[in-house]
Formats: sequence, structure tokens, C-alpha cells
Amino acid sequence: MRAALTVLSLTIVFGAPAAHAQYTAKEWPEGPSKARFAATCDGCHDINRIRVGYTAEGWLSVVRMMQNVNAPVPAEEWGAMTDYLIKNFPERSRPPASIIDGPVKAEIRMWDVPTLGSRPHDPLAARDGSIWWTGQLANKLGRLDPKTGAIREYTLKSALTGPHGLAEDKTGNIWFTGNSAALIGKLDPSTGLVTEYPLPDASAKDPHTLNFDQSGMLWFTVQQANMIGRLDPATGAIKLVTSPTPKSRPYGLKINAQGVPVVVEFGTNKIATIDPQTMAIKEYALPNSATRPRRLAIDPDGMVWYADFSRGYLGRLDLATGDVKEWPSPSGAKSEPYGIVFTNKAVWYSESAAKPNTIVRFDPVTEKFQSWAIPGGGDIVRNMDVAPDGNPVIADSLTNQVGLVDIK
Repeated sequence: MRAALTVLSLTIVFGAPAAHAQYTAKEWPEGPSKARFAATCDGCHDINRIRVGYTAEGWLSVVRMMQNVNAPVPAEEWGAMTDYLIKNFPERSRPPASIIDGPVKAEIRMWDVPTLGSRPHDPLAARDGSIWWTGQLANKLGRLDPKTGAIREYTLKSALTGPHGLAEDKTGNIWFTGNSAALIGKLDPSTGLVTEYPLPDASAKDPHTLNFDQSGMLWFTVQQANMIGRLDPATGAIKLVTSPTPKSRPYGLKINAQGVPVVVEFGTNKIATIDPQTMAIKEYALPNSATRPRRLAIDPDGMVWYADFSRGYLGRLDLATGDVKEWPSPSGAKSEPYGIVFTNKAVWYSESAAKPNTIVRFDPVTEKFQSWAIPGGGDIVRNMDVAPDGNPVIADSLTNQVGLVDIK
């Protein structure tokens, strides 16, 4: 079980194998760590994914992630392995960030996460003003008080849980998806006790994003299993349904004002709604077949805003009419828009591939963009949330940080 979870965690870092040409271990670059590298890494990662590369600092962070999940490399070999990665897989070419001035003043504040290689995945803005994050490869949840800078981490109940998404219930419990362990978890911050709810179907791998509806039911996506789930916190009962489109990869999930879960399907060009009573799924095909929506936000008028990761677009879907409108993201087609929220009458999102990463604001009235560079360069804001005061919160996976966009 530990070996299987380690493989899954390694895949989480670099991604699932790509659909294009595969390479064999013989094609790894020559070097003193080639044999160890091929034996350890080639079993989990498509070489194309590793070839995208990182900066030296990025590789140090990734190596620490691999150590956190017990990658089978002898301790005395990690130094040479790290040197091999830094030398042979430098950071790929990335689009330069387009920084656009505008009428809004904002300051981005960042805090380092205590556990190195934690890979902060999803942030959560709690009702008390604190910022939570999932330490996906540290098996921890973390809490930051942005007023004082005080940080506390909570170690989870089961090893290699792979915490991913976060949601807060009405009593202040913090719920999470156990991405690697196929479970939903609940943390009581006052005691540190964790309750686990294993998914009832053995094929339900990769629980991903979760959110509560207005009645207190917890909805979640199960990406690789192509499922959407519902958990009743009162009974612990879980029900799963399968997406009608094969390999659609249900990803980001939000609840609209009518209590309807809305899901973006990252494996296809579709957005879906789920009937909260019957769990029937209705899909909306987006106009461009290459579109891959990864996260979404819902505005006060019920419009669904989505980050088109594959094409570098911001999009808007009207669920009432099916109408779609799109705008190219400022840093271009390869900027990989990702985490997104709607707050203060605007869409806020991050360009995860731009160098440096950006926070982008889009005004739906004027249809104008404004953007800021994330201090320190940022690297991969996978999700965002909104604090009670309306400010966006973020988590940076590779730089091991959480942050707050303070709108003046």
C-alpha cells in the first residue's frame, strides 16, 4: 500500500503520462545518477513531463517533496540525484508575464509554509479570517493568522493521505479530500482529531475538490475516476455518480446561489451541473474543442467564469442560455490560467505558466484586464478562495507559500 501511494503521489507532482510519444529509460541524459534516476523515476513519470524542468530552487523543492513521500532513493544518493536533475532538466521556456496597470491598487503578501516540500495545494479562507492550506505531500493541513503571522500545522490521521481540496463547515470543522488515500476527511481544529470517510467504490481514485451547499451537504469531484460525489455529514453516507463523458476528469467545483453544484471537466471542453436531489448530470459543451477548463468562479448573477488552462483564455458561460464569451489572457496562449475567484465586482485569477506568475483582475463591465506579478515569482497557484473581507487568498505549490491579495 505504501509503495502504491508513493507512486500516486509522485504522479501527482509531475502529472499523468502525456498522450504524445513515450520515451524509454535509455534516453535519459548521461550522468552519474542516470541508473538510479531511471530505476526510480521512470516507473512513475513520463519523460516528457520531467523534461519541462525547473529552476535550481524548484528542483530542490521537488526533491524535498519526493523525500516527503518516501521515494526509494538512498539518503546518500539524494545530493547527486539533485545535481543530475538541476543540470539536465532546466526550466523550460515560459511566456513572459504581461503586467498591466489599472485603476485598482493591491498588495500581494506571501508567507512561507514551515514544512519544506509541503506542496501547498488548495487554500481556504476561513470565516475567522485565517488562511488554511493543504500540505499535499507533507500529509498536513496548515493554518495561518495573517494578522499575526502565527502558523500551525496539523498532521493527518493516516500516512500519505495526500490532502488536496478544502472546505469549512458551519461549526468550523475543516474538511479535505484525501487525494492519495481515496477518502474525505474532517479535521476538528480545536482538538486536532481527524475523522475519515473512505470512498465506497474501490475505483473511486483521486478525490479532488469539495464544497458545501446551502443545506450542508458536501459535494466533491473524483477526477481520475470520472465521478462526482456527495457526502451527508450527518450520517457519513456517500453517493457517487459517473460523468456521462468518458475521461472528462471532473475538476473544480462550486455551488451556485440555487444550491446547484457546477463542475468544470478538465479532460474535455465541458462544464456540468448536478441536480442536488437526483444527482443527474447536465453538460454544457464549450465552443472550442481544445478548451480545457480547470477552475471556475460564479458571479452574483450566476454567470460561470472558467480558466481555460490549455488555450490561455478566460471564459464565461451563461447557464440559462448556454451562451459563451471568451477573452485571451494577457500573457498569451501558453500562460495557463488556473486558480480563479469572483470578488469585488471582478474576476481574479492566476496565470500559472507566466514568468513570473501573475494575479490578473478582469472587470466584466469594461472588459479590461489589470495584473500584478506575484512577489518572488510565484509558481503554480492551483486554486484560490475569498476571505470574509473580499480579498483573494492563494497557495503556491512549488515555492511552498500561501498568500493574500490585499485589495486597497
